[in-house]
Amino acid sequence: MKFTTFFARCLFIVLFVSFIIFYASKVFAVKSFVSGNNVPSVFRNYTYPAARRDESVVDDFHGTKVLDPYRWLENPDSDETKQFINAENEISRLFLESNDIWPKIKKKLTNFWNYPKYTAPVRHGNYYYFYQNSGLQDQDVLYRQSSLTDDPILFLDPNTFSTDGTISLQTVDFSNDGNLFAYGVSESGSDWIKIKVRNIESGEDFKDCLEQVKFPSIAWTRDNKGFFYNRFNQEGKIDGSETEMNQNQKLYYHRIGEPQEKDLLVVEFPENPSWTVNAEISHCGKYLIVTSTITTSDNLVFFADLEQNGPINGKISLIPIITKFEADFIYVTNTGSKMVFHTNKNAPNFRLITIDLNNYAEENWSTLIEEHQKDVLNAAYCVDGDKIVIEYFRDVKSVLQVHSLETGRLIRTLPLEIGEVVGISGDKKHSEIFYQLVSFLTPTVIYRYDFSKPHIEPSVFREVKMNLKGFDKNNFKVEQIFYPSRDGTKIPMFIVQKKTISKGPKAVLLHGYGGFNISLLPTFSELILYFIDAFNGMFAMPNIRGGGEYGSSWYDSGRLLNKQNGFDDFQAAAQYLIDHKYTEAKKIAIQGGSNGGLLIGACINQRPELFGAAVAQVGVMDMLRFHQFTIGHAWISDYGNPEEKVHFDNLYKFSPVHNVHSPNSTDNQYPSTLILTADHDDRVSPLHSLKFAAALQHAVKDNEFQKNPILLRVYSKAGHGGGKPTTKIIEESTDILTFLYQALQISTDH
Repeated sequence: MKFTTFFARCLFIVLFVSFIIFYASKVFAVKSFVSGNNVPSVFRNYTYPAARRDESVVDDFHGTKVLDPYRWLENPDSDETKQFINAENEISRLFLESNDIWPKIKKKLTNFWNYPKYTAPVRHGNYYYFYQNSGLQDQDVLYRQSSLTDDPILFLDPNTFSTDGTISLQTVDFSNDGNLFAYGVSESGSDWIKIKVRNIESGEDFKDCLEQVKFPSIAWTRDNKGFFYNRFNQEGKIDGSETEMNQNQKLYYHRIGEPQEKDLLVVEFPENPSWTVNAEISHCGKYLIVTSTITTSDNLVFFADLEQNGPINGKISLIPIITKFEADFIYVTNTGSKMVFHTNKNAPNFRLITIDLNNYAEENWSTLIEEHQKDVLNAAYCVDGDKIVIEYFRDVKSVLQVHSLETGRLIRTLPLEIGEVVGISGDKKHSEIFYQLVSFLTPTVIYRYDFSKPHIEPSVFREVKMNLKGFDKNNFKVEQIFYPSRDGTKIPMFIVQKKTISKGPKAVLLHGYGGFNISLLPTFSELILYFIDAFNGMFAMPNIRGGGEYGSSWYDSGRLLNKQNGFDDFQAAAQYLIDHKYTEAKKIAIQGGSNGGLLIGACINQRPELFGAAVAQVGVMDMLRFHQFTIGHAWISDYGNPEEKVHFDNLYKFSPVHNVHSPNSTDNQYPSTLILTADHDDRVSPLHSLKFAAALQHAVKDNEFQKNPILLRVYSKAGHGGGKPTTKIIEESTDILTFLYQALQISTDH
């Protein structure tokens, strides 16, 4: 089982780049700010930088002429782009830090964050491994112990990689015998990593250093002498600030102790440069399983018999099992030639199937565990030799069951409180498992269960609690409601708030995502708890279509030509909160990152009157050119290809950059908006946020109805979110909370 860190925060990218304002002759007064009560007085007569508009840049999409005046902002290395970023950072810094609110919020938020955090133990070889953070360490530290009762010993501390915490540990994988340890190192939040190898007994690293790796899969061979890994061969700069498209990923085999130049190319698809290639070794060690996809869903499956193949000395001949991109197939385990896959093939809520590699035609497949009529089979893990632990989503909450590997029958259900299982560790070789639960009010509870002692119930191995004086989770309440969207579809939404009743409408933080089959379950966030506790606010999280909360059908109803459904769902959530007297429009702040940033951008264009504030983080904002940068071409499965007319027509309707408008009344002015991105985000390039901010500021520059600020902040030495140090997470979270405090006119103690 792969061992990954739980504490990598997917959102919130930090550290501002401050500089002086440039082009004094090219700025315009933000006259609409003067009467804004929610704007610091020092800011009310300030100015936006005027981004140069090049109206000669026009694209022809299927006969439609589309102006792209900020194309020059797609070049991250130009002086003009850097000057624009510096000027925007100076403005946002002035707004956020012009009074004593920012340091007060940061101090209290730091106290929220300062408590020990742990992940579930994972067993490799003769040791247990787990991550721990004492509270405010920039990166989580990897520890090991010989038994669960022994004192932990420090194994690897990523905080020693750099003085500012911006070099992080991003992927780890142990050899089959547990004696060797491959780990990836990322700089400044980039998706690019370098793989190194360590001897676990001596603690020393080999000279091995594998570069050009992105979205890695590492698969050790049974002899522990090396591993398969995927890499690109991209020319030019690859530090995370580049925008070039990532293509031609290939599979290599690396022998421990040899230089990367000697690595063997074993699998490539030169006729399909957009395909990814990932490798896995079967639990028995005999089979190499290779999967490929061109997007973020639906994959092909190939295999090779490594025993019959002989020594690895070059290209490996693969046998195709799945030859069409029409469903997801995830390897779970095998018994001899019989492979178990987790799939949504003919099963929108997923099922487990068995494919015999000696007779793999589809008509010979068998179902091991049937698709549930309502619950979504999210993940499956083989443990204790002949058992499978399955996680279901039941109305957006985790359920754990144990089934027989041989027959699929249900053996037992493992007890769980309402929440999300964020980690399951176990192995086919071992009888014990650990599973880790979080919820809106619980940072972490880690359970242990031993199948060799079935009469003993799962026990709490470790519970993480906040060490915050005066904080009691019993003073809060969580409810789940179902509300109608525009087309009548019932959408689930979690609402978290204090139990005490307060007068007047509450400040609301409304968070959404709705894409890529990703599900939002109850999770723990210091920022959310701060917003509720210090601002006497409310957190609301609707599970809009496009996510995976109700299986493939829920996903399909919110992607491609159905993408607008997700926006409608989100807007209906805000309307529900208003109609049911939870709050009022000017007290609603909306927030989302990545695909959720697209959600925020589309919604403030479509229904600006519904919201008082908006925070769009690392968002996909240019829906006509997203596929031309880094890994953007893989998102066509969710968004569609703008080079096809039917998808262009759809994308053009909601693309944030292309639907910016000037308000025609104070009622439909844009809400106070904070756009956040980072200079080393090589997943969603910052160009999206730069172009959106420039377009918005141009649209409101002379508008008498726009009273609210439009701000852009670009963080340095940060990426899309992975590996961000705690210091920077707290700083960005402070930016967000300070912005919301001012934009929503919070009057309670902060």
